[in-house]
Amino acid sequence: MQYQNLHSWHVTTKEARQLQDKLRNKLIQKDQFTEIRTIAGVDVGHRNDIALASVVVLNYPDLQIVDGVVAESRVNFPYIPGYLSFREIPPLLVAFARLQTEPDLIIVDGQGIAHPRRFGLACHLGLILDVPTIGCAKSRLCGEYIEPDIEKGSFSHILDKDEIIGVALRTRTNVNVVYVSIGHRISLDSARIITMSCCPKYRLPETTRYAHKAASGEIPEKVIYVKEDG
Repeated sequence: MQYQNLHSWHVTTKEARQLQDKLRNKLIQKDQFTEIRTIAGVDVGHRNDIALASVVVLNYPDLQIVDGVVAESRVNFPYIPGYLSFREIPPLLVAFARLQTEPDLIIVDGQGIAHPRRFGLACHLGLILDVPTIGCAKSRLCGEYIEPDIEKGSFSHILDKDEIIGVALRTRTNVNVVYVSIGHRISLDSARIITMSCCPKYRLPETTRYAHKAASGEIPEKVIYVKEDG
């Protein structure tokens, strides 16, 4: 799968912030896709300075694995809250480069525009790959919301200074919410509906669950393991 080289990854924190402020203006916050037949999940596990970046592609709406890659590569950017994309996207691009099935949409285990600078991991990855992306995070990075009803499918908007930046979505009855936001080339309503459709049994989308297992070393069938040097 091809991607755009928008900038160098060898940057300081100051340069990373400048890139976030610049690139967020390129985001498309409306639906820009047709039929969805495949959805990918991504996750990155870490062993000291080694990343295990996983991309798992599922068919849609059946949510069965059709393709995937786990790529082992070295990490070159420290863990700094708000700058996760500079740490995790380079390893993920190693995996995407070996992927045989180009996904129609990607659900990222992280933030989209529900980010202090409105440019989280899902935004950055979506822009580089030019693929519709959704941020579906387990924790909130910024903004406030009113707890939605306990029933599955209930949601409330996440607000930051009166700006709607995402939704707190109840994917299972009486279970903690997930935090859904726009990544790129999708509307918030579509992001919420599609995320909900990928949660038939569990709190987290099937895409995230499979990608997390793969990044933890539990490699499913149809998923290959590669190293950056081949």
